[in-house]
Amino acid sequence: MNFKPWKLTLLAALSVSGSAALAQSSGAQKAIELERYGEARATLLRQGQSNETSFELGRLYQMRDMPDSAAYYFNRITLNPKDAFTQIAAGRAALAQGKTAEAEIQFDNAVKASKGKDQKVYTMIAQAYAESNVKDVTKALSYVSAGEKLNKGKDDPALMIARGDLYLKTEQGGGEAMNSYERATLADPNNVQAYVRKGQLNMRARTYNEAKTNFDKAISLDPNYAPAYNALAETYYFAGRYDDALAQFQKYSSLAEKTSSTDAKSASFLYLTKKYPEALVEVDKVLAKEPNNLTMNRLRAYSLYETGKNDEALAAMQKYMQLATASNKLITEDNVYYGKMLIKGGKTAEGAAIIKKAIDADPKKAAELQNELAQAYLAAKDYPNAITTLKARMAATKGGELTDKVYLGRAYELNGQYAQADSLYGVVLTERPNYVPGYQMRARANANIDKDSKQGLAKPYYEKYIEVAGSSADAAKYKSGLIEANKYLGYYYYQKGDKTASLPYWQQALALDPNDQQAKTAIAEINKPKTAAKAPVKRK
Repeated sequence: MNFKPWKLTLLAALSVSGSAALAQSSGAQKAIELERYGEARATLLRQGQSNETSFELGRLYQMRDMPDSAAYYFNRITLNPKDAFTQIAAGRAALAQGKTAEAEIQFDNAVKASKGKDQKVYTMIAQAYAESNVKDVTKALSYVSAGEKLNKGKDDPALMIARGDLYLKTEQGGGEAMNSYERATLADPNNVQAYVRKGQLNMRARTYNEAKTNFDKAISLDPNYAPAYNALAETYYFAGRYDDALAQFQKYSSLAEKTSSTDAKSASFLYLTKKYPEALVEVDKVLAKEPNNLTMNRLRAYSLYETGKNDEALAAMQKYMQLATASNKLITEDNVYYGKMLIKGGKTAEGAAIIKKAIDADPKKAAELQNELAQAYLAAKDYPNAITTLKARMAATKGGELTDKVYLGRAYELNGQYAQADSLYGVVLTERPNYVPGYQMRARANANIDKDSKQGLAKPYYEKYIEVAGSSADAAKYKSGLIEANKYLGYYYYQKGDKTASLPYWQQALALDPNDQQAKTAIAEINKPKTAAKAPVKRK
């Protein structure tokens, strides 16, 4: 399956955040792990000020991408040269503010304070790096190695999860990351977080069955572990099982903390599963509290377009683009959607120019964006330009995909070029004989060539459509097409004068739709008694 990179980015925002929990466990730490940040903060503040409370508040704000607040709480811990814990806190404060060199000094001091013999110190330092935005993890991994040596062959699950998280920051670290998470589950077969991490890594590799197995295992260990449902929902989404995806995300929502962040995740997921009206409800909830939320402003514009509210979509898009431009956060798809909106609004040349500019700026996405441009032309009923664009896309992709041929055939048909449409539909059905809608498409193209149905050019295709659609496991979804096919065949035989052959088709159309007036009229006309001939009047 092909997924747009920006959709992958959007779903990444829904993924489990946070890293390995500290060696000790508390309600607040568990809440942070479960992304229940408001609950964690309230719990910590109720505990009163202490070094442990300040440390966890620092972690919490780091998880929420609030580095200044994170540094404030880490720095609230008084530095003690003989206490490794306070030096780790100082190192985390430095990392939060991007002061990597200063952080290394504090972490080295923490190791010295513990004489290099406390494995927990190495774990906490590894976690500090794993939960930060540091890209170069060479130094962090050296602490991990030192911690491993102290274990004497026994892996510490928290250290292994931190090790895996660190390797995920490297370009080719997937193998070592998985190895780390495997070691965590071997050391602790009940470690829910390790199974979730393994599943997320499976998902990155698109091995969805393995991902599902790991998420199911996590849920079996802790049925209330909300992030596992979120991750499982993403797995189903990428596997194309959208109903299952939505069901799992709803489970996540029922367990997750009710915040603007949760509403934003819900909006994003509803958008990705094409539940656009529902997505708009969640988007508006977030924007009522955070009017400048960039992602929600983007989704509002996109969703309004997808629900056919183009004027509102344009206004929303223009507001969003002002925000995104100011923060330098515009992405290729923003210009594509904006171009589509302009084309739909009648500004065809302007909209097409924007999409073409996006194509030129991102040649790797050229084929995908040409398809978007073609769809915009189709939506604007600009069929000649749609045809030109689709032909260019097919030429660039050495013949194009099956969907390209379907769209090009449709564009030809809508442009009144029925012979060309018929030819393409023929190619589609040759490549995929079980593509049910293809028979209806070819029948319609031929019906338009044979306007009065005298030649019956559409007859064999409507007959085949009835055969394949009627025997399909999804026959119900082809109801309107089956009515259309039966009415065509009924009319064909009626105008040929064969009422006996015509009647069953009209009766079948009426059975499918008891309110079809055309079928009722035809049946009544066919069944109308013949008027008896009057005897000739004799003249006297």
